[in-house]
Amino acid sequence: MEDAARQKEREQRYRSERDQWKKIAKRVRDFLSRRYLRGGGIEIGGLHRPLALYEGATVKYVDRLSTEEVRRFYPNVADQPQVTVDIVDDGETLGTIADGSVDFVIANHMLEHTRNPIATIETFLRVIRPGGCIFMAIPDKRYTFDRKREITPFAHLREDYRMGPEWSDRGHYEDWARNVREFPTEEATRQYIEECLAKLANIHFHVWTQAEIVEMFLNMRREFGFPIDIEAAVQNGHEVVVVLRKSGSAAPANVEADEGGEEPVPIEPELSGGRDVQEHRPQPGAR
Repeated sequence: MEDAARQKEREQRYRSERDQWKKIAKRVRDFLSRRYLRGGGIEIGGLHRPLALYEGATVKYVDRLSTEEVRRFYPNVADQPQVTVDIVDDGETLGTIADGSVDFVIANHMLEHTRNPIATIETFLRVIRPGGCIFMAIPDKRYTFDRKREITPFAHLREDYRMGPEWSDRGHYEDWARNVREFPTEEATRQYIEECLAKLANIHFHVWTQAEIVEMFLNMRREFGFPIDIEAAVQNGHEVVVVLRKSGSAAPANVEADEGGEEPVPIEPELSGGRDVQEHRPQPGAR
């Protein structure tokens, strides 16, 4: 009885701490959204947790699936309010979005799912105007199910960008199978890896901590001349929130937030600030 009571107490304490961190994480995201996002932009993969936006910012939602397909693909959140998908497109290439046509791109818990992160950032820079922003929340592997995995070095990302990501797919799936899924037998592990390769299952291909995330963007600027300035890189619980500005002109004149504490434009559902859908239950094919 005493052990059960202690276990219950620990669970209650964990839930309380988790809920507190969610509230803090939401406030951090909201503050940075209010501070940096103005004009018209897009959010990739908003699902049931779109970023809250403030006066002066409008958004269209992009997903590789239609609204109806999203609900079928993510049954664990199908009963929750979700954004309506405005643009069906591949978030890594944004083929339907014209060059220099948006003021910001929001891509929370997306970059780790991309096979070619440098090319993805290049795509974001293509579609935003000079002075526009890229807003990303990226998991810090130390606080997620990726904690046993090795950090992805920039040299690896460089090869993905220069050669294409196909050369590294098997290694990523092996790493994921052995250090996240942890199957009970070697046969099951090998079978899972082959299944992932056959359908290019969407997993966390790359993992970082805060330091490597910042280093990654600095290296993109140094080595490839990407026109980016790091406006913010904030540790936010299990994630790092990064705001990049596309250099080339001054920031929009109305980027400075006033001191009035205005309320955000109500966008449902409310941000939870918690883990993304895939972090609750990693599954083959989850993005």
